[in-house]
Amino acid sequence: MSQKQVYQLSTKEILSAYQLQPTKGLSDKEARDRLEQYGRNELSEGKKISPLTLFLNQFKDFMVLVLVGATLISGMLGEYLDAITIVMIILMNGILGFAQEFRAERSLRALKALSAPVAKVIRNSAVMQIPAIELVPGDLVLLDNGDRIPADIRFIETNNLYVEESALTGESVPVGKHSKVIDEEDVPLGDQKNMGFMGTMVTRGTAQGVVIRTGMDTEMGKIADLIQNTEEMQTPLQQRLEQLGKILIAVAIGLTVMVVVAGIMHGQPGYGMFLAGVSLAVAAIPEGLPAIVTIALALGVQRMIRRKAIVRKLPSVETLGCASVICSDKTGTLTQNKMTVTHVWLGGRVLELSGSGYEPNGEIKENGSPADMKSDQTLRRLMQVSVLCNNASLHEEYPETVKKKSKAPAKSTWAIKGDPTEGALIVMAAKAGITKSHLQGMYQRLREYPFDSERKLMSVLVQHQGGQLICTKGAPDVLLQKCTYILWQDKVVPFTETLKQKVMGANEAMARNALRVLGLAYRELRSTDPQETEEEVERNLIFVGLTGMIDPPRAEVRDAIVTCKKAGIKTVMITGDHRTTAEAIAKQLGMIPPKGLTVDGQQLSVMSEEELDAKANDIYVYARVSPEHKMRIVKSLQKNGHVVAMTGDGVNDAPAIKAADIGIAMGITGTDVTKEASALVLSDDNFSTIVAAIEEGRGIYENIRKFIRYLLASNVGEILTMFIAMMAGMPLPLVPIQILWVNLVTDGLPAMALGVDQAEKDLMQQKPRPAKENIFARRLGWKIISRGILIGLCTLGAFWLSYHQDGDDSGNLVRAQTVAFATLVMAQLIHVFDCRSSSSVFHRNPLQNKYLVLAVLSSVALLLCVLYIPELQPIFRTVDLGLEEWILVMTAAAIPTFLFGLGSVLKLPPKKKKIQYSKRISA
Repeated sequence: MSQKQVYQLSTKEILSAYQLQPTKGLSDKEARDRLEQYGRNELSEGKKISPLTLFLNQFKDFMVLVLVGATLISGMLGEYLDAITIVMIILMNGILGFAQEFRAERSLRALKALSAPVAKVIRNSAVMQIPAIELVPGDLVLLDNGDRIPADIRFIETNNLYVEESALTGESVPVGKHSKVIDEEDVPLGDQKNMGFMGTMVTRGTAQGVVIRTGMDTEMGKIADLIQNTEEMQTPLQQRLEQLGKILIAVAIGLTVMVVVAGIMHGQPGYGMFLAGVSLAVAAIPEGLPAIVTIALALGVQRMIRRKAIVRKLPSVETLGCASVICSDKTGTLTQNKMTVTHVWLGGRVLELSGSGYEPNGEIKENGSPADMKSDQTLRRLMQVSVLCNNASLHEEYPETVKKKSKAPAKSTWAIKGDPTEGALIVMAAKAGITKSHLQGMYQRLREYPFDSERKLMSVLVQHQGGQLICTKGAPDVLLQKCTYILWQDKVVPFTETLKQKVMGANEAMARNALRVLGLAYRELRSTDPQETEEEVERNLIFVGLTGMIDPPRAEVRDAIVTCKKAGIKTVMITGDHRTTAEAIAKQLGMIPPKGLTVDGQQLSVMSEEELDAKANDIYVYARVSPEHKMRIVKSLQKNGHVVAMTGDGVNDAPAIKAADIGIAMGITGTDVTKEASALVLSDDNFSTIVAAIEEGRGIYENIRKFIRYLLASNVGEILTMFIAMMAGMPLPLVPIQILWVNLVTDGLPAMALGVDQAEKDLMQQKPRPAKENIFARRLGWKIISRGILIGLCTLGAFWLSYHQDGDDSGNLVRAQTVAFATLVMAQLIHVFDCRSSSSVFHRNPLQNKYLVLAVLSSVALLLCVLYIPELQPIFRTVDLGLEEWILVMTAAAIPTFLFGLGSVLKLPPKKKKIQYSKRISA
């Protein structure tokens, strides 16, 4: 075949290349041979992973291996209940991960559902229907209104053909197709007007075409291949937990060895020191951490569902919190995907229409005052022509099922059946009180001269009492050539060149504002000859006016983008729509800063990876892009250090959604493919829901940091208590069973309660944390070490004072160990309230988190049981404590938290710094 692109070939060249005759098609033998050569016309699912392998893969995680080690240690100590609990945690995590990954692998199956099940073809000189999977390159395919295109096709004959391609290209309205040659090179997918693509839908007209690509070679197949070959990024949470696990296991082993060696060197029995060392290892590894993380994420997911965000992959909740860029599709995400007339020009006047979407509610105003439909004959005529020259219909839809017990009326929605552009005109007229049912009794349709992409006009002839009326709509520049008169101030006057210039000026002004402009005209007739052509009917028309329509931005999106700016998050529009339209919508939403750039697909195609990487931070709008372009954009932003959230609804968004750090799909308008590839689904298709999800994500991550801070500071206190005592040659301040009990009582409920703590007020005023930020960043490491050291020193101090108070006998040792035990528990339970604030315990109401208060009270109750129930005292080596001991316990326990809290209060408040956004995340 020629080196030309398929769209550059003529019909004759296409037929010659595939050795076809347009009336005969392929023979059965040729079809079989080509099927063997090219394979079946279906999308492959790639290498399948068995469910068992998928399940076993869940146990390769480093923290899971740490948990297995903790299980063995607990079993060695005879703590079988602890061991069983850890095993249950491991299995629960494995089952949860398996379920999520198994669901995610269905994305390609959803993509395959977009393929047509059957196709109408010409073979052996006869028209027949065959399974679409049997199509081969060279097949002649026939298409009609409502058909799904079964493969990539080069049209050789079209009749008023329009194809809905928004799922593939992002184009917001059906695209007119033709069979002519396109001479240009490197034409974007959305501008290949003589091509049809697998999975797209014919909305109007008929066509005949030659199959030029099947299966994985189609544009849809390329997307399937991108999905298969795109590796999902490991989330920051997974990376940090893995990093933390490695640190903890190394610390646990090192300290265990040091404590055991130091104890033996100071004369302690070897077996007892081994048990003490192993107990410390268990204490050093917070085996409940993965479970608490899972619980915190799961509860966060429930809150997000209430805020209309459905999480498909649990760790992605946290990823939202460090998102620095949101790459958003335009059509249906930032906009409503409902064409709406916003401006009307007639007789030198500009009228504005309020309301958006298909709901027929809104006002028509001129200079701020409502238009008078009774006296304004020009406006009335424009509305009549809009409805009569129209094949769309507006109808009200009610939910299929309504709860019987609910007294509230069922909420209805308005929908358009037919072309979105015609639907916008129907809604416009309905706002003026003129509907199809209103005009049906007065006008009877006689003939239609359908819209044609060559003449760019549509006309309808109707009969009424006074005679006949021809109503015409179309491209203003073409329509003006057909008009000799104009309706000006309710009077028909000659259409002079001066008036035509005014109309064209109005047309250009609307176009500059990214409005899709249609002109409307009419002519009164006594009668017409049924044999008259469009050229004969569409002449000497009376021009009425212009309508300007657009797919309007969602009302709440602008505020959501402002919130993103305050949170240091850049919003980028990526769309298959035209540059002018995309740029206008972006400006309306306040997305583009003064020096922000707009780039289209052609510019992007000639950019090298290095050029794109250099400019990516300054580009805010990408227009006329392909799926491959979206992947490049996402990867370029990631190279620039961004954590990228990619939103979308079409099939064309799926690969980029999977490649992004977090993929977000639209729940209402989104395709199944997009939803299956995503980590988050917005059930209300509302961009502002993303902001709510980001807030939840940030809050969840901060809560995870809170309980890491609490658990590790507590563990540092336990380890130092034992370590310093051993190094100093002191008796054991805690026996192994007490260490395990402290671990159980303090690490469980209080840590979980921190996982559901309320977010601090300035959460959405902070910059996104860097993707590579260490879990101990922002002074968390210092807080853990400093509080842990004080907890350990105060516990050891209380032990030493109690031990030396009445001599060094064995009975006194048990009492001193009980004091140390109680001090350690209480110090940790007081410290948990300090962990709620990034400042100190005095900066937040301690009673605000009711779950935490209940958890602390339950832990105190468990401590008192061990201290005062006689049957438990021999097991835990404890004795009753009197008032004097409790004063010592509570004083020592309060010092770590209140000492730092007092220092924070006395310190002069620093001046609030205004958030400085780097060039990288400026908005």
